[in-house]
Formats: sequence, structure tokens, C-alpha cells
Amino acid sequence: MVTDRGFDELVTEAEAAPVEGWDFSWLDGRATEERPPWGYARLVGARLATVHAALDIDTGGGEVLAEAPAPPPLLVATEAWPPNVPVARRNLHRVGASVVRVAQRPPLPFRDATFDLVVSRHPVDTWWDEVARVLRPGGSYLSQQIGPGTMRELSEAILGPLPPPEHRHPEHAVAAAEAAGLTVVDLRTATLRTVFHDIGAVVWFLRKVVWTVPGFTVDRYRTELRRLDERIRAEGPFVAHARRFLIEARRG
Repeated sequence: MVTDRGFDELVTEAEAAPVEGWDFSWLDGRATEERPPWGYARLVGARLATVHAALDIDTGGGEVLAEAPAPPPLLVATEAWPPNVPVARRNLHRVGASVVRVAQRPPLPFRDATFDLVVSRHPVDTWWDEVARVLRPGGSYLSQQIGPGTMRELSEAILGPLPPPEHRHPEHAVAAAEAAGLTVVDLRTATLRTVFHDIGAVVWFLRKVVWTVPGFTVDRYRTELRRLDERIRAEGPFVAHARRFLIEARRG
């Protein structure tokens, strides 16, 4: 068992492991997370087969687009975090996608009404005016997003009690989409059980999913991590809940 190994060994291993891209295979056998029932990658793949031009915003390492069975003639992905860019370019070479490094804030470097479809999995922010601008009339934005209070149990295990979440509510996304002139045609939510079997899995996750504990470093939170390690060893795997929502909005 992983937990037969000591705290320092597990933490050191997790600190050294790479976190580029959006591949979570390092956690295999060490953590699990339920998947949303709508199957985002499958939905995106089906939509890509029906359009001429598509854009993926915040592509990460390009993992979703790389699964597309029938990519469109024009396929573009953007990414703002520099370490992810070469990963995405490697992954997306097979499907003929161009990867553009962008700033974290708008504008997007594309002409008005360029794309039939814009997609984004777990965007840092959604710039709805920009999405509406680059969509062609009749085009759609399809996105799986982080919901309010996601992984709150893990955040509070490190940071202590937190106030109620104010951001990432699905209804806020609907209002912002409509304010940008889009029509929301689908909205679904899911709460997903996430299980961590050892403290190394926790450390790696916090390094990768940086909004869970902003500014996380092992040195800064070693005391809290050691306390959580002791809890896992005494009580068994640590359970938290991820929250997701799927939103589709269409330009008239």
C-alpha cells in the first residue's frame, strides 16, 4: 500500500512529479473522481464532426481535442500557461490543430464571426463578450465548468473554514451569457465524489489544480499536510466533492 510509505517520501515524490497539461494519470491507483454523466469529450467530438471551424479556449494540454474522431478543417486551440503550450502542440498534431499562446485576459486574437463552435473545459474565466464576438451567427459555445464550492472539503482541510462560495454559480454564467447576446440552450450540474488514498496524491492535486488552495506550496502548508496525512492513515481515504456544470449557449 502507498500509505506504508512515510509522509516525507510521499510528499517529496509528489513535489517532483510533472504537472504540465491536463492529464491526471499520475493519480492512477492513488485517487479517483467520478465523471460527469454527460461525457464532455464525447459531446465535443460529436460536435466537431459537424462544423467547419472550431476553437478550444484554455485547452490545457489539448487532451479533449486530441480525442476528436473527425476534426473540422479549421481547428484552433488557445492556452495561456506557457508550460502547457508545447504539450498541447504535441498532442494536437495528430488532429491538425493550431495552438496559439494567448494572454490570460481578452481580447482573443481572432476576427469576428470566425468559428462555428467554441468549446472550453474548465476555463479559468469565461469572457462571454469575446466568445460571442468570434462565433458566427448560429454558432454555439459548449463548456464544462467548475461549479461553486468545488473540492471545498479539501480546501478547508488545508485552509480551515471558508465563507460560502460567491463565484462560479451556474446562474451567474447564464446571466453573463445572456448579457453578451447569447441564448443558453442547455444547463446541467453534477456533484462528483473524489477520493484521495494518500497525502502524495493530495500534494500533486494541489500543485496542479491551483485554485483549490491558492498559493499552495508544501513548505507553506507542511503542518496542515502532515495533519491530513495522519487523518488518512487513521481513518482511511479522504473524500471531497467536485462540482461541475455543462453550459451551451448559441449566437442568434
